Amino acid sequence: MLLAIDCGNTNILFAIHDGKGWRAQWRAGTDSSRTADEHAVWLSQLMELQGFKFSDINSCVISTVVPQALFNLRNLSRRYCECEPVIVGEPGVRLDIEVRLDRPQDAGADRLVNALGARARYPGALVVIDSGTATTFDVIGADGAFEGGIIAPGINLSMQALHSAAAKLPRVAIAKPVRVMGKDTVSAMQSGVFWGYIDLIDGLVERLRGEYGQPMTVIATGGVVSLFEGASRTIEHYDPDLTIRGLLEVWKLNGGAN
Repeated sequence: MLLAIDCGNTNILFAIHDGKGWRAQWRAGTDSSRTADEHAVWLSQLMELQGFKFSDINSCVISTVVPQALFNLRNLSRRYCECEPVIVGEPGVRLDIEVRLDRPQDAGADRLVNALGARARYPGALVVIDSGTATTFDVIGADGAFEGGIIAPGINLSMQALHSAAAKLPRVAIAKPVRVMGKDTVSAMQSGVFWGYIDLIDGLVERLRGEYGQPMTVIATGGVVSLFEGASRTIEHYDPDLTIRGLLEVWKLNGGAN
């Protein structure tokens, strides 16, 4: 069995694949100071609830945009799964994706993993929207190459900025408002962030399509993307497993399927 770990700035995802499909997934808040032992205590209890144990795991693949967290995640794999992890971005780890950036080294591990996960399922040119701490719009060419994209503040970051910078604005939950025009402070904030964010997504996708000049399929993934379903006019597919599918592809490329 494979343990796939995707460590973002806000959340860290652990998922188990049994060679046929994804069997379980768990999320935790990202804390780069959490030791391998602390990860193991938390994860072992959740695994046990679904009938798994560390001795079932014989492979591990890790992607992280938090370099400080990598040491402990690597030790988790070595110490508790007794295997050397495949780590996205390390020398010798194959991705088999052409990066057409002015500085190819600037492409983040998370964005390349998403590209692999997207092209494994969807044909043609793609726009992959990943909504997390930041929201990224990545363009994947019809030939599978990473063409470039856009990085914008995430919706949670926007909401936190409103609360932090304006003394009288409260901290509110992200929700789809009943109407666009708010009748109180909370509903006005929710409308501004939610509908402003939807228009940011739709506007940028339309600009990308116009600049690219070819048909493009638009896929969305990430922790809060389910909120956008039915609201965006440009998102065609909502794919919560896109990133871990990309990690599975990385594992296969590096000998995991043998």
